[in-house]
Amino acid sequence: MARPPVYDEALRERLLEVTAEIVARDGASRAALRDIASAAGTSTSAVYALFGGKGELLAAVIEHGFASFGAAQREAAPAGLRALGVAYRQWALGHPALYRLMFGGALESVADCEPDPASASASLAPLQAAIAARGAADVGVSAVAVWAQVHGAVSLELTGMAGHGTSWDEVYDAVLDAVERSLPAG
Repeated sequence: MARPPVYDEALRERLLEVTAEIVARDGASRAALRDIASAAGTSTSAVYALFGGKGELLAAVIEHGFASFGAAQREAAPAGLRALGVAYRQWALGHPALYRLMFGGALESVADCEPDPASASASLAPLQAAIAARGAADVGVSAVAVWAQVHGAVSLELTGMAGHGTSWDEVYDAVLDAVERSLPAG
């Protein structure tokens, strides 16, 4: 009896990256497992063995994105609130397909794709801790307000919106300045 093939972590990572790119480009409903497998240099058997099916693969892509994003945030956390904002933008610009999938709602139409909500929540913990350290009265509201500001700026930049004669670096610095002024000094 033949042994089933064993697939490694490198292939799993490649499938996650390729899937994010294809779904960001074509949409979740048009992303075929055969195309994803081919672009990753493997077969659909690998997708089924590693993930179970398309819905599970799509959910894994989102969870992978939040895990990667959360790791970048945890790494920046010791340097404070502004460093978290800088890390947010750097991660988004470095992973635009994942960023769009995580925050763009592209996967909501896929019924069997249900990422774990805890993945998203965990990625915000460093921001909440930084805001709490500054003595904000309502950490939850403040965290969402800060997130909305940096998310808005990064999303506009990723869509290619014009910076109205200024660089996106200048615009983002102004956003981070406004965020810092809006919170207690700590």
